[in-house]
Amino acid sequence: MKAAYIESTGSAEATIKYGDLPQPTAIGSQALVKVGAVAVNPIDTYLRNGANYWELPKPFIIGCDVAGTVAAVGPHVRRLKVGDRVWGSNQGLLGRQGTFAEFAAVDEAWLYPTPASIKDEEAAACALVGITAHLGLVREAGLQAGQTVFVNGGTGGVGSMVVQMAKILGAKVLATAGSTEKVAALAQLGADVAVNYKTDDIAAAIKAFAPSGVNLYWETVREPDFDRIVSYLAERGRIILMAGRDARPPFPVGPFYVKCCSLHGFVMFKATAQEQRAAADDISRWLASGKLKANISRVLPLSAAAQAHQLQEANTLQKSGTLAGKIVLKP
Repeated sequence: MKAAYIESTGSAEATIKYGDLPQPTAIGSQALVKVGAVAVNPIDTYLRNGANYWELPKPFIIGCDVAGTVAAVGPHVRRLKVGDRVWGSNQGLLGRQGTFAEFAAVDEAWLYPTPASIKDEEAAACALVGITAHLGLVREAGLQAGQTVFVNGGTGGVGSMVVQMAKILGAKVLATAGSTEKVAALAQLGADVAVNYKTDDIAAAIKAFAPSGVNLYWETVREPDFDRIVSYLAERGRIILMAGRDARPPFPVGPFYVKCCSLHGFVMFKATAQEQRAAADDISRWLASGKLKANISRVLPLSAAAQAHQLQEANTLQKSGTLAGKIVLKP
């Protein structure tokens, strides 16, 4: 089968190969998925570049997200059968092989039914980012209808999911973006207020939006300014962090604790299979009903995996601003 893989870590152009690898076999509780689409995430680029979280298989097929059709099942599979359309994430992590290939062997615990009306590209684009958004809003923050949410960077992969899900859950949302076009996209995603962080007065916008402060601040950038963030929070406000593994910013302890605020940091791949399935059930239902929509910026062939990684890094690390959503690849 064709696959995008690495044999050593390093830059995308130097390490990502596209070629033939043996097709995996479904064993135990695995399903063999004929891949229809995959999506790129920042963590994919960190692992490829040498982030020493765990030992990688060699060769290592890159990628976390997948959507496709079950081609075979292992002897202990109970939920799935051949021909089922499925989507999932949490692959290429914790020592598992990734998904950027024509076939992927995935434990059924990490696979979910794809709604009939949803394309593989859409399901893959909502996988890791959608589960991340759901875990943060529901499990971590306990978001309630009528509360206010600030999303710092609402057109990216996770941010666009947070905006939509917060609205589905009944919250009011203010989100930021860095261009006129992206601000317009925020309105289409459902944000009640959309602000250009390069030209608009964010503090004034928040004051008008939530005079007593926001209940939830979702941070997507890698270097948060906690003095600013805490000033935006209401009493008992919550902050969600899901990026910035090397960040060491100053923290305003006094203003934070006297407001009785809380700080929640998490990574989705440490959530249990049961926690992720609960998120996935809502995501599938919301996709099927049209309440949640995939936010896809580029669709490329799987053979362009190195180019896709370079594009993702340019936006994650260099903040090039050339993406407004997910990069999806198709075998």
